[in-house]
Amino acid sequence: MRLTPAKEQVTRLPPYSAGWPGLGRAPCDGRIAIPARNPRTRTPSTAEAGAWAEVLVRHQLLHAAVLAPNGQWLTQDRPESPVRVLNGPTAMVELAAEIQHRIRTTRNPTR
Repeated sequence: MRLTPAKEQVTRLPPYSAGWPGLGRAPCDGRIAIPARNPRTRTPSTAEAGAWAEVLVRHQLLHAAVLAPNGQWLTQDRPESPVRVLNGPTAMVELAAEIQHRIRTTRNPTR
């Protein structure tokens, strides 16, 4: 049995001319703030985090993702990179969202 992440509900967003609150403001660390379109109403389960970890490894976006007995996730970007420790399923799902965002914002716009 193969686990797959649940698809997010697609919502229609207002056009740019409608004036989006918060656009153009960057947080103090210089990174662009992207508001969540569908904020979570519950914390992710270990099964959901495991599904995302499996997808990231299968698509070679992570070299490895292992669930430790204490509930932490040990991840590695490449075989030679250091191991990163994520505290719980929420951090794993946030990592998956960060990777998706990076992929979607660096795509060729002529697709």
